[in-house]
Amino acid sequence: MIVSNREGTSPFVLVCDHASNRIPPQYGDLGLTDAERASHIAWDPGALPLSQALRDLLDAPLVESTVSRLIIDANRDHDAPDLIWTLSEATRIAANENLSASERQFRIANYHQPYHAAIDAVLTERQRAGRETILVCVHSFTPVYLGKARPWPIGLIHGTDQRFTRALFEALKGEAPEMNVGWNEPYAALNGVTLTLEKHGDIRGLDATMIELRNDEIQTPDGVAQWAERLGRCLARARQALRQG
Repeated sequence: MIVSNREGTSPFVLVCDHASNRIPPQYGDLGLTDAERASHIAWDPGALPLSQALRDLLDAPLVESTVSRLIIDANRDHDAPDLIWTLSEATRIAANENLSASERQFRIANYHQPYHAAIDAVLTERQRAGRETILVCVHSFTPVYLGKARPWPIGLIHGTDQRFTRALFEALKGEAPEMNVGWNEPYAALNGVTLTLEKHGDIRGLDATMIELRNDEIQTPDGVAQWAERLGRCLARARQALRQG
């Protein structure tokens, strides 16, 4: 994992669970092609550049994972069936089948736990300093999944407390009323995709949200810059709306 801009002045803390498609050398290529290892099954394309642009724009801390979710998914609990993927959409990851208990524990101890410990450390430091903190989890999703088109350029997902996510939704719609903003789309907590949001946001009682950008929106530097600027404005408006309310 990497923590950057740890002392940023922003009330927002950014986390990027699927920032990297890196596969540690001991795992080779997992039996996958170059194209498969560059595709969405290995990471969230565009999510890290967007997170970095928001970090710089907002002066926010950023915690990013540095290992592919094909090794272990940082946004799944230890007992989740898809903690270590064996089938992602239509792609079989045979190298992950029939893993030993010791290998599973090795991946948890060396890749999963350090990432979440780093998030915990940043949030604990801020709490002890009495700093306002709003957790923002940044992801991307594919335009088509199992042959079905996804119409939302952006989706917002909430955990137990939906107030900040609702305020962000209203801010986005206020800026672009015609935009199809997904509410708990293309995923929701019931799909088991909100570990980081719940573990570090809900449990601490923080305002928090999970942002999903359709990855064709953030394929280019211009797309990343446009979305970072829009999200920067809307995150600030959502915060202001909650504080005034």
